[in-house]
Amino acid sequence: MACPPAIAQHDSASSWPGHRNGPAADEAMVAPARTPSPIPLDGGARIAAFPGRGSHNIGAPANQRRRLPLRLLSFLACVCLPVALAVFYYVWLAANQYVAEFRFALRSAEPMRSETGTMLQGNVAPSPIGVDSYAVVQYIASRDIVDDLSKTIDLREMFARPQADWLSRLQLPAPIEELVRYWKNHTDAFFDPTNGTIVVRARAFTPEDALELAQGILASAERLVNDLSARARRDTMRNSETEVRRSEKRLQSTLARLREFRDKEGIIDPRKTADATQALAGRVREELIRTDTELSTLKHYMRADAPSVKILEARIASLQEQRRAVESEVTDTEKSRSEALSRTMSAYEQLESERSFAEQAYQHALEALDRARLNADRQQIYVAGFVRPNLPEESLYPRRGQSVGVVFIICFAIWGIGSIAIKSMRDHL
Repeated sequence: MACPPAIAQHDSASSWPGHRNGPAADEAMVAPARTPSPIPLDGGARIAAFPGRGSHNIGAPANQRRRLPLRLLSFLACVCLPVALAVFYYVWLAANQYVAEFRFALRSAEPMRSETGTMLQGNVAPSPIGVDSYAVVQYIASRDIVDDLSKTIDLREMFARPQADWLSRLQLPAPIEELVRYWKNHTDAFFDPTNGTIVVRARAFTPEDALELAQGILASAERLVNDLSARARRDTMRNSETEVRRSEKRLQSTLARLREFRDKEGIIDPRKTADATQALAGRVREELIRTDTELSTLKHYMRADAPSVKILEARIASLQEQRRAVESEVTDTEKSRSEALSRTMSAYEQLESERSFAEQAYQHALEALDRARLNADRQQIYVAGFVRPNLPEESLYPRRGQSVGVVFIICFAIWGIGSIAIKSMRDHL
């Protein structure tokens, strides 16, 4: 009678060499099995011996136990340690920094005009005040203000105070480039175009230094604005002043030639001289006519050789000679061209016309200069400070909680991204 397969298997297993009874023997037999192997049985039957399914699941917890410490160690190294160092630095080492803030605006004597149609089209050109405001903001963040303030304030000593911690203070000796970079980190200037206000904040390690720094920045900004205003005033008046100088030089040259002409001719005003000469010639002619009339009257009842007739004839001859002499002073009938008063008047009238034109040009140039000066005064820009620098009482920097939070977020993000990347690489491999 054939035995059941299970009994046959058991009997066959019991007949193997080295067989041991008990659970330990069964475990020893099952554990080495890795791949299914057919076992021959009596009667030609075969049965496959499989390894236990729980072999892979038994090793998984061990791998998870090995991975967990690695993740924990990476989290501690990448997140907890930097955050702990940041907490230690910001709580026990970081020095207090005080902020002095002030606000001002640039104003002009003439109110700004705005065209509604241009604003609706979006083609509004920047106003001169807006351009100068941006220039002031850029000046505060430039090397020029550092050089300007260094004349009155020792910035290197101010930024390297013993109160400052090693990471925050300026490391001496510092070149000017390093000082400018440090300056940009401790000063903040902002222009708000909506209301035309410039806001400036200055940081230092003591309240007194912050106040002194803010006052120095404000004074330098005022000097810059005054310089820009004076430069614009000079540019506006330069053309007018040049025209005034040119007209003045032309007038002086004309007056000098007129003076030389008067000295050469010995006549102050040839026109007045000609008028006087003409008047004198008229009186001579009148006297000659009257004398000739008297002579004609005497000849009717006196002889030609009468003394009265001779006297009148001599007087008439003298008057005629005088008339010819006076008339020759006005025209060149008998005198040379250089001596004729008409030629002198012609040259004088030309010089007088040039003098009159030069005087009018000079007067117009002076009027244009006055108008340019008035426009320059209306367009002059000045600093209108409405929030003056004050002595700070409480430090605003460093912001310890915010800084530690930022460090935690950055470190956690780096750790998370690194973990995801490593896991993706393992899955791919």
